[in-house]
Amino acid sequence: MTGFSVSLFVSNLSNVASYLSPIFESIPSTKVVPAQIEKVVSLVSRTGRDLQRYDNSGYRQVVGCVPYRFKKQEVNGIESQEIEVLLVSAQKSKGMLFPKGGWETDESMEEAALRETIEEAGVTGELGEKLGRWQYKSKRHSIIHDGYMFALLVSQEFELWPEAEIRERRWVSLDEAREVCQNWWMREALEAFINLKCLTNDGN
Repeated sequence: MTGFSVSLFVSNLSNVASYLSPIFESIPSTKVVPAQIEKVVSLVSRTGRDLQRYDNSGYRQVVGCVPYRFKKQEVNGIESQEIEVLLVSAQKSKGMLFPKGGWETDESMEEAALRETIEEAGVTGELGEKLGRWQYKSKRHSIIHDGYMFALLVSQEFELWPEAEIRERRWVSLDEAREVCQNWWMREALEAFINLKCLTNDGN
């Protein structure tokens, strides 16, 4: 680019900025634009394992959620609420799973759980109790993992999410989740969730 072209470009850019300045000043001082940007950024999947967290034994640290919601139903004139949980399809098989993924070094465990749930299932909400910790071996890499799971009360379900093209998601009853959930340790996490939400306080 020649010196004249650069000068002309800068001059035009300055004129555009001068034109737009009053418009920006007239926008109420809310965080509309930053919130939109934050939403877009949060819906982009992380890739690679450069920041993957391991413990002192070399076990990969994995976190995930049991996303749930309350579905109202009426039987014989009596209204009640049934808990449904959200499962996603596995990438390498036909099984169904709860969303989970690697916990990375630049985020807290809770942040990782929310991020992975958005990336794989396209939902977010209020993160609740930690359900426990499980150790399991990866089928593909024969690496021991520490898996941590949280309860997540879903408040927002996105129509588009990072892994929408490679995963299906399905809301199911607790009984169906017991049947179709592929991993033994996730079924145990589901039982921990049921004990917490259904047996101790009736879901409240």
